[in-house]
Amino acid sequence: MVEASVARLMLAAARRDEQAYRALATLPDMNDAVIGFHAHQCVEKALKAVLAHKGVVFRRTHDVAELLDLLSDAGVVSPPHADRLDELNPFAVEARYGLAEPGRIDREATTVMVGAVLAWTEDQLSNPATPGERQ
Repeated sequence: MVEASVARLMLAAARRDEQAYRALATLPDMNDAVIGFHAHQCVEKALKAVLAHKGVVFRRTHDVAELLDLLSDAGVVSPPHADRLDELNPFAVEARYGLAEPGRIDREATTVMVGAVLAWTEDQLSNPATPGERQ
């Protein structure tokens, strides 16, 4: 199934961003915009992996809130920290290209959030639920 391979590729990409985030977050002098970018990318790709797994069509976007809405519309149980994940949005494009300074990132809280979203993603991808099915 195409969705399954896309989902696994997206999860692998999310894991690479998690690795970059975790490595950079240990560096006290590393700019928070760079660290936040990789946290955002990890979460974005994890959400897209679940959407692909569920067969939900999504457009190219960096908007975590939009991806969360698509998951909700599909009847997928929300990921951990869903109420805070969109706080990573400013790190996606604006900060990456120096168009905005999103502020400081709580590295400890973000580490917990990223880990929880990835664990949720793994769980979702191991569940053979059909698209739109409530879990």
